[in-house]
Amino acid sequence: MKEMTEEEAEYWDDYYTKNPPKVDPAKNGGFAKKSFRLVALDRFSEDYLLTRVLATHKTPTQIIGELVREKVAASV
Repeated sequence: MKEMTEEEAEYWDDYYTKNPPKVDPAKNGGFAKKSFRLVALDRFSEDYLLTRVLATHKTPTQIIGELVREKVAASV
């Protein structure tokens, strides 16, 4: 992929500074609905998660969500 020139970068910086994107949190995918949580994992958990990511082509969030749902279903 071609890199931006300095002039292009300045143009887009100026454009998005003056015209920030409008986000509707009521719509699916709105920034307000998403949250970022930092999670510290031990080495074993990190290795397991990375192995599952590579094997299933899912995101770590999807895999963790599946594990939590399985645990909840097993306890009911």
